[in-house]
Amino acid sequence: QVQLVETGGGLVQAGGSLRLSCTASGRTFTRYTMGWFRQAPGKEREFVAAINWSGGNTYYADSVKGRFTISRDNAKNTVYLQMDSLKPEDTAVYYCAASGRRVATDRSWDYDYWGQGTQVTVSS
Repeated sequence: QVQLVETGGGLVQAGGSLRLSCTASGRTFTRYTMGWFRQAPGKEREFVAAINWSGGNTYYADSVKGRFTISRDNAKNTVYLQMDSLKPEDTAVYYCAASGRRVATDRSWDYDYWGQGTQVTVSS
């Protein structure tokens, strides 16, 4: 079992930045590929970014490529999502997730554990 806790959400103006953190507890953190997903009101959950166990393989949704950066610190059992040049359409609840797959994946069904989510609101 893995428990995931996201922090760092909040309200920011368009063009601003936020950094989300997700800290894991339970089983060995390096067993897992980590991902970020988001869900806006009235929309389905969508993939944002993923990083494999070593950090050597990352994968981004086209909508955030060049603006968001995913990274991990295995010594701290934490994965980060640095979000720059934020847009109002980035407003959503952001979820951290852990997958047993060894490569970064954008498929939600590959992820076994999910956090409770953190709200990100970007004002125009």
